[in-house]
Amino acid sequence: MIRIREAVVVEGRYDRNTLLQAVDCAVIETGGFSIFNDREKIALLRRLAATRGLILLTDSDGAGFVIRNRLKSMIGDGLKQAYIPDVAGKEKRKDKRSREGKLGVEGMKPEVLAKALIDAGATVLDAEETCSPRRAAGITKQDLFELGLSGRRNSSERRAALLLALDLPARMSANAMLEAVNLLMTKQELANVVASLPAPAEDSE
Repeated sequence: MIRIREAVVVEGRYDRNTLLQAVDCAVIETGGFSIFNDREKIALLRRLAATRGLILLTDSDGAGFVIRNRLKSMIGDGLKQAYIPDVAGKEKRKDKRSREGKLGVEGMKPEVLAKALIDAGATVLDAEETCSPRRAAGITKQDLFELGLSGRRNSSERRAALLLALDLPARMSANAMLEAVNLLMTKQELANVVASLPAPAEDSE
């Protein structure tokens, strides 16, 4: 199994499960076309593209290319494109083939997915390097509380200041923010950013 620095975007959870059998990396699901209206996730993808790099890996059917092209225009620089080959067939969990009769990401062999990412320019890491801040840091809701980002009278103000510092939407939910910081930084890096934030003007819930 190879380990890569970039985060990888796939369409759904079955794609994610298959990919993680082949590659050690951070994976984000689009949830199909719903991502086009998810401002928080788009903002996170832009940030990931600018910091650790982002690889888009969709099915090779028409829907996959719609998602691929829309995200390319929405995210811009820092996005790499990985392509799977056209292979006729159907996934084992499905009763029949897709409309175009092609296997999607979930139907690919691990070595095919690994090659697709390498061909796209993925940064392969050695054993000494960390590919996933989330796994290394394990930032939890308890960490957010200890840093004053939740459960305190001025937590909402501090969260807003943190999101501003990270160039993320001010209205991002607490759960979305937790996902974002796990993908973007280690626990110590988060603590350093929080420590650099301006002191809250007044307490607020």
